[in-house]
Amino acid sequence: MELAFLSPLYEHPGSWASAYIDLSQHDEDMEHRRHLTAEAVARRLREEGADEATCRAVYDTVDALRHSTEPYGRAVFARNGEIVLQVPLTRAPPQGLVHWGTLPHVTPLLDLAGEDPVSLVAYIDRTGADFELRSAVLQEETGHVTGSRQWPMHRAKASDWSERHFQLKVENTWEHNAREVAEALAACQAETGADLLVLCGEERECRSVRERLPQRLRDRTVEAEHGIGSRLLPGEVEDIRARHVRERVLAEVDRYRAARTPDEERRAAAIEGVPQLVEAAREHRLAELLIRPDAPDTHREVWIGEDPDQLAARRTELRNIGERHAWPARADDALVRAAVVTDAPVVSLTPVLEEAGDEVAAGGMGALLRWK
Repeated sequence: MELAFLSPLYEHPGSWASAYIDLSQHDEDMEHRRHLTAEAVARRLREEGADEATCRAVYDTVDALRHSTEPYGRAVFARNGEIVLQVPLTRAPPQGLVHWGTLPHVTPLLDLAGEDPVSLVAYIDRTGADFELRSAVLQEETGHVTGSRQWPMHRAKASDWSERHFQLKVENTWEHNAREVAEALAACQAETGADLLVLCGEERECRSVRERLPQRLRDRTVEAEHGIGSRLLPGEVEDIRARHVRERVLAEVDRYRAARTPDEERRAAAIEGVPQLVEAAREHRLAELLIRPDAPDTHREVWIGEDPDQLAARRTELRNIGERHAWPARADDALVRAAVVTDAPVVSLTPVLEEAGDEVAAGGMGALLRWK
C-alpha cells in the first residue's frame, strides 16, 4: 500500500488523536447512536490524556457524521485542537478503536482502508462492450464501445461454399470488434488508473479481447465466471478483488522469503525483529515494510525523536546518536512513519495469514531492504 497521503501527519511533532469511526449501520437509530459514539470517543481521549481542544475538535467532527451515508466509516487524525486528516474506510472498523499517543496510530488503515483495487469491468458481447468502475465504495458506468463492423453476428450451420464464406466474414467481424473493445478498454484503464480489469461475457469473446490487450494489462486481467445479461453482484466483484489482493501479497511474501537467503557477501536483503528494523529505518534502507497488524512486535515500545529517521529500540541509543529529545512510541507507528517519508510501501499480511501464518516475520513485522 502506498501511504504518501499520510505525509501531513508527519509534518509536525507532538501527540496525536486517532479515531476510527464505524458508519456502516444505517437505520432509524443511526443519528442517536453516532452522537453517543462522538461522546464516547471524546471521553476515551480525555482518559488517555488528550488536551481539551483536540477532544472538542474530534467530538465535533464525529458528531457531524450523524447523517453520513458512507458505507463503512472514517478515520480521523487530530492534534493541537485541529483535524489534520480524515480517511474514508473500505471496511467497518471495530468499536472503540481510539488512540492518543506520540504518533498517529495508522497501522489499522492497512486493513481498513488499504488494498482496495479499483476494478474496470467490461461487459462484452459480439458487438461491443459496456464499461463500469467498481471498488469497495464506488460503482459507476464509464462508457460503451460498439464495433464498427455490422455483419450479422450468428454463424451459419450449412456447409456450402457461400455459407462458409459468410461464416468467415462473421469470424473476421468478431476479431475486429474484439480489437476495438481491447483498445477502448486499454484507453479507459489509462484514464481511470484502474488496478484490475474484469472481463464478463462468453468465454470466447472474453478470450479474444484479452489476447489483444497490451501485455502489461493482461497480467492484471481476469475473466469473471458470469454469463451475459446482468451486472456482476457486489459479492462477486468483492471475491475477484480479494483474490487479486491475496495474489499480490503472496508475491511479496515470496520475494521476502527469497531475500532472506544471504548473497555471496553473506548479506540478506530481508530482515525481521524490531532492533534490526529500527536500525534499517534509521539508515533509510527500508524498501518495503511487511506488517501483521496486532502481532506482538507491533505493540513494542521504541523511542523516537522529532525526525522520522530518529528512532531506536532503546532511549540510550538516541542519546548516543546525538538526539536530545526522545519520546516513546509504538513500533509499528514509528516504522510506518519512517517508511512513508522514504517512499517505501507498506504491506499488510492479513490477506495471507492462512498461507503464511507466523512463517513470515514471526514477531509481526519484516522488511525488504534497499542497499546504499
